[in-house]
Amino acid sequence: MTGERLPTRHVVVMGVSGAGKTTVARGISELTGLRFAEADEFHTEAHVAQMRAGIPLTDADRWPWLRALAGWMAERHAEGVSTVLTCSALKRAYRDMLRQGPADVEFLHLDGAAQLIRDRLDRRVGHYMPASLFDSQRAILEHLGPDESGVVLEVAAPPEELVRRAVDLLGLRSRAAVSGP
Repeated sequence: MTGERLPTRHVVVMGVSGAGKTTVARGISELTGLRFAEADEFHTEAHVAQMRAGIPLTDADRWPWLRALAGWMAERHAEGVSTVLTCSALKRAYRDMLRQGPADVEFLHLDGAAQLIRDRLDRRVGHYMPASLFDSQRAILEHLGPDESGVVLEVAAPPEELVRRAVDLLGLRSRAAVSGP
């Protein structure tokens, strides 16, 4: 058994801004031990300034960012480390780029009523993504295709419940289950 590694898992928590990606992904990380990364931290300062000014990123802006995220997951995969990553991943092409890291990326799409998410954005403090970009994100959102590995969760539930449901639906093991009694 020495030298043998368990297969890695790579989960991208996706959805529009305000859906709760960071909260749920952190919760999954804490419950399972998957290494967490926030995709927003991979943006350049210029892109953050652009979004802060209410100007949506173009696809040309996004490709280097998505390649960096895929590379981060691929590096963790090579180390034998499972990951959970936040990323809007709004278009199929973006998700295809993320799958160029480890091939078995799974997606957890946090989705919900526009008004609920808009209300969350209006209350959010300290984030550079203005609520004014919400409509542009919803307009380009392409839901997971039947051939894409992933699940959809309605975001109206409390975060703790979303985390538990995500772990169950994705078949992830909690730290308690791994370490045993």
